[in-house]
Amino acid sequence: MDTISTGNIAALFDAFHATFRDKRDELIALDAKVGDSDLGITMNSAFEAAFNTVSGMTNEPLGKQFKMAGAAMAKAAPSTMGTLTATGFMRGGKAVDDADTIGTGEMAAFWRAYTDGIAERGKAKLGDKTVLDVLEPIAQSLENSAGQNAPLVDAVVAASNAGEAALEATKDLVAQHGKAAAFADKSKGLQDAGGTVAFLLIETIARFVKS
Repeated sequence: MDTISTGNIAALFDAFHATFRDKRDELIALDAKVGDSDLGITMNSAFEAAFNTVSGMTNEPLGKQFKMAGAAMAKAAPSTMGTLTATGFMRGGKAVDDADTIGTGEMAAFWRAYTDGIAERGKAKLGDKTVLDVLEPIAQSLENSAGQNAPLVDAVVAASNAGEAALEATKDLVAQHGKAAAFADKSKGLQDAGGTVAFLLIETIARFVKS
Protein backbone atom coordinates (compact mmCIF):
# COMPACT_ATOMS: atom_id res chain seq x y z
CA MET A 1 0.00 0.00 0.00
CA ASP A 2 1.62 3.24 -1.16
CA THR A 3 -0.78 5.51 0.74
CA ILE A 4 -3.72 5.28 3.11
CA SER A 5 -6.78 6.95 1.60
CA THR A 6 -10.01 8.30 3.05
CA GLY A 7 -11.72 5.05 2.10
CA ASN A 8 -9.19 2.99 4.10
CA ILE A 9 -9.75 4.55 7.52
CA ALA A 10 -12.66 2.32 8.54
CA ALA A 11 -10.62 -0.77 7.68
CA LEU A 12 -7.67 0.63 9.63
CA PHE A 13 -9.81 1.13 12.73
CA ASP A 14 -11.25 -2.33 12.26
CA ALA A 15 -7.64 -3.58 12.39
CA PHE A 16 -6.97 -1.49 15.51
CA HIS A 17 -10.04 -2.92 17.19
CA ALA A 18 -9.03 -6.47 16.24
CA THR A 19 -5.60 -5.89 17.78
CA PHE A 20 -6.91 -4.60 21.08
CA ARG A 21 -9.64 -7.20 21.22
CA ASP A 22 -7.03 -9.92 20.78
CA LYS A 23 -4.62 -8.29 23.25
CA ARG A 24 -7.30 -7.48 25.82
CA ASP A 25 -6.35 -10.14 28.37
CA GLU A 26 -2.62 -9.59 27.83
CA LEU A 27 -3.00 -5.87 28.56
CA ILE A 28 -5.14 -6.59 31.62
CA ALA A 29 -2.45 -8.90 32.99
CA LEU A 30 0.33 -6.38 32.27
CA ASP A 31 -1.60 -3.52 33.84
CA ALA A 32 -2.46 -5.61 36.90
CA LYS A 33 1.19 -5.72 37.95
CA VAL A 34 1.42 -2.00 38.71
CA GLY A 35 -1.93 -0.47 37.72
CA ASP A 36 -5.70 -0.81 37.77
CA SER A 37 -6.03 -3.94 35.60
CA ASP A 38 -8.41 -2.10 33.26
CA LEU A 39 -6.14 -1.20 30.33
CA GLY A 40 -7.27 -4.07 28.13
CA ILE A 41 -10.92 -3.26 28.75
CA THR A 42 -10.32 0.45 28.15
CA MET A 43 -8.52 0.00 24.83
CA ASN A 44 -10.99 -2.57 23.53
CA SER A 45 -13.90 -0.26 24.34
CA ALA A 46 -12.15 2.77 22.88
CA PHE A 47 -11.36 1.19 19.54
CA GLU A 48 -14.71 -0.52 19.24
CA ALA A 49 -16.36 2.89 19.61
CA ALA A 50 -13.89 4.47 17.18
CA PHE A 51 -14.52 1.83 14.53
CA ASN A 52 -18.29 2.13 14.90
CA THR A 53 -17.97 5.88 14.42
CA VAL A 54 -15.80 5.89 11.29
CA SER A 55 -17.37 2.85 9.61
CA GLY A 56 -19.90 5.06 7.86
CA MET A 57 -17.58 7.99 7.09
CA THR A 58 -15.63 6.68 4.09
CA ASN A 59 -16.11 9.87 2.07
CA GLU A 60 -15.19 12.30 4.83
CA PRO A 61 -11.74 13.98 4.97
CA LEU A 62 -9.03 12.01 6.74
CA GLY A 63 -8.63 14.57 9.48
CA LYS A 64 -12.33 14.58 10.30
CA GLN A 65 -12.40 10.79 10.52
CA PHE A 66 -9.49 10.70 12.97
CA LYS A 67 -10.94 13.52 15.05
CA MET A 68 -14.36 11.86 15.24
CA ALA A 69 -12.71 8.58 16.17
CA GLY A 70 -10.85 10.36 18.96
CA ALA A 71 -14.04 11.97 20.24
CA ALA A 72 -15.73 8.56 20.31
CA MET A 73 -12.81 7.13 22.30
CA ALA A 74 -12.99 9.91 24.85
CA LYS A 75 -16.66 9.20 25.43
CA ALA A 76 -16.39 5.40 25.50
CA ALA A 77 -13.22 5.18 27.61
CA PRO A 78 -12.86 8.20 29.92
CA SER A 79 -9.90 6.72 31.82
CA THR A 80 -6.41 8.21 31.80
CA MET A 81 -5.16 6.09 28.91
CA GLY A 82 -8.44 6.38 27.05
CA THR A 83 -8.29 10.16 27.32
CA LEU A 84 -4.65 10.29 26.22
CA THR A 85 -5.28 8.04 23.24
CA ALA A 86 -8.31 10.09 22.26
CA THR A 87 -6.22 13.27 22.49
CA GLY A 88 -3.57 11.72 20.27
CA PHE A 89 -6.01 10.83 17.52
CA MET A 90 -7.72 14.20 17.64
CA ARG A 91 -4.38 16.05 17.45
CA GLY A 92 -3.19 13.72 14.69
CA GLY A 93 -6.42 14.29 12.80
CA LYS A 94 -5.90 18.03 12.97
CA ALA A 95 -2.38 17.58 11.58
CA VAL A 96 -3.53 15.73 8.44
CA ASP A 97 -6.63 17.93 8.18
CA ASP A 98 -8.17 17.74 4.68
CA ALA A 99 -5.54 15.47 3.12
CA ASP A 100 -6.94 12.88 0.73
CA THR A 101 -4.16 10.38 1.37
CA ILE A 102 -1.53 9.59 3.97
CA GLY A 103 1.97 8.98 2.68
CA THR A 104 5.16 9.05 4.70
CA GLY A 105 5.12 12.83 5.19
CA GLU A 106 1.55 12.85 6.44
CA MET A 107 2.19 9.83 8.67
CA ALA A 108 5.14 11.64 10.23
CA ALA A 109 3.03 14.77 10.79
CA PHE A 110 0.25 12.67 12.32
CA TRP A 111 2.55 10.94 14.79
CA ARG A 112 4.38 14.11 15.75
CA ALA A 113 1.06 15.77 16.58
CA TYR A 114 -0.15 12.60 18.31
CA THR A 115 2.99 12.42 20.45
CA ASP A 116 3.11 16.11 21.32
CA GLY A 117 -0.60 16.13 22.16
CA ILE A 118 -0.19 13.28 24.61
CA ALA A 119 2.94 14.86 26.12
CA GLU A 120 1.05 18.09 26.73
CA ARG A 121 -2.07 16.40 28.09
CA GLY A 122 -0.23 13.88 30.26
CA LYS A 123 2.48 16.31 31.42
CA ALA A 124 5.11 13.57 31.23
CA LYS A 125 8.67 13.74 29.96
CA LEU A 126 10.99 11.22 28.38
CA GLY A 127 12.37 8.75 30.89
CA ASP A 128 9.29 8.82 33.13
CA LYS A 129 8.28 5.34 31.91
CA THR A 130 5.10 6.32 30.11
CA VAL A 131 3.62 5.91 26.64
CA LEU A 132 5.79 8.89 25.61
CA ASP A 133 8.95 6.77 25.83
CA VAL A 134 7.66 4.68 22.93
CA LEU A 135 5.77 7.36 21.03
CA GLU A 136 8.76 9.69 20.66
CA PRO A 137 11.05 7.12 18.97
CA ILE A 138 8.19 6.19 16.63
CA ALA A 139 7.64 9.84 15.69
CA GLN A 140 11.36 10.44 15.20
CA SER A 141 11.70 7.37 13.02
CA LEU A 142 8.84 8.52 10.79
CA GLU A 143 10.32 12.02 10.55
CA ASN A 144 13.66 10.53 9.51
CA SER A 145 11.92 8.43 6.86
CA ALA A 146 10.01 11.45 5.59
CA GLY A 147 13.26 13.36 5.30
CA GLN A 148 14.64 10.55 3.15
CA ASN A 149 11.47 10.32 1.01
CA ALA A 150 11.08 6.69 2.04
CA PRO A 151 8.01 4.79 0.82
CA LEU A 152 5.21 4.50 3.37
CA VAL A 153 5.61 0.77 3.85
CA ASP A 154 9.32 1.11 4.61
CA ALA A 155 8.65 4.04 6.93
CA VAL A 156 6.03 2.31 9.06
CA VAL A 157 8.05 -0.92 9.28
CA ALA A 158 11.08 1.09 10.46
CA ALA A 159 8.87 2.93 12.96
CA SER A 160 7.45 -0.35 14.23
CA ASN A 161 10.97 -1.65 14.77
CA ALA A 162 11.88 1.57 16.60
CA GLY A 163 8.77 1.23 18.75
CA GLU A 164 9.59 -2.37 19.62
CA ALA A 165 13.12 -1.42 20.71
CA ALA A 166 11.82 1.53 22.73
CA LEU A 167 9.24 -0.67 24.45
CA GLU A 168 11.96 -3.13 25.46
CA ALA A 169 13.98 -0.21 26.85
CA THR A 170 11.11 0.82 29.15
CA LYS A 171 11.92 -2.26 31.25
CA ASP A 172 14.98 -0.39 32.56
CA LEU A 173 12.95 2.65 33.64
CA VAL A 174 11.13 3.36 36.90
CA ALA A 175 7.56 4.68 36.77
CA GLN A 176 7.07 8.32 37.78
CA HIS A 177 3.36 8.84 37.07
CA GLY A 178 0.00 7.40 38.04
CA LYS A 179 -0.58 4.37 40.21
CA ALA A 180 2.49 2.69 38.73
CA ALA A 181 4.61 5.33 40.51
CA ALA A 182 3.40 3.95 43.85
CA PHE A 183 5.10 0.69 42.89
CA ALA A 184 8.20 2.56 41.67
CA ASP A 185 10.94 -0.06 42.13
CA LYS A 186 8.53 -2.89 41.37
CA SER A 187 7.92 -1.34 37.96
CA LYS A 188 11.55 -1.84 36.97
CA GLY A 189 11.94 -4.90 34.80
CA LEU A 190 8.42 -4.59 33.41
CA GLN A 191 7.60 -3.12 30.03
CA ASP A 192 5.39 -0.04 30.30
CA ALA A 193 1.71 -0.75 29.74
CA GLY A 194 1.03 2.54 27.96
CA GLY A 195 4.12 2.03 25.83
CA THR A 196 2.74 -1.36 24.88
CA VAL A 197 -0.37 0.36 23.52
CA ALA A 198 1.80 2.71 21.44
CA PHE A 199 3.77 -0.18 20.00
CA LEU A 200 0.60 -2.13 19.17
CA LEU A 201 -0.73 0.88 17.28
CA ILE A 202 2.31 1.27 15.03
CA GLU A 203 2.67 -2.49 14.62
CA THR A 204 -0.95 -2.66 13.45
CA ILE A 205 -0.38 0.19 10.99
CA ALA A 206 2.71 -1.54 9.60
CA ARG A 207 0.81 -4.78 9.15
CA PHE A 208 -2.11 -2.90 7.55
CA VAL A 209 0.10 -1.04 5.08
CA LYS A 210 1.94 -4.24 4.13
CA SER A 211 -1.31 -6.13 3.43
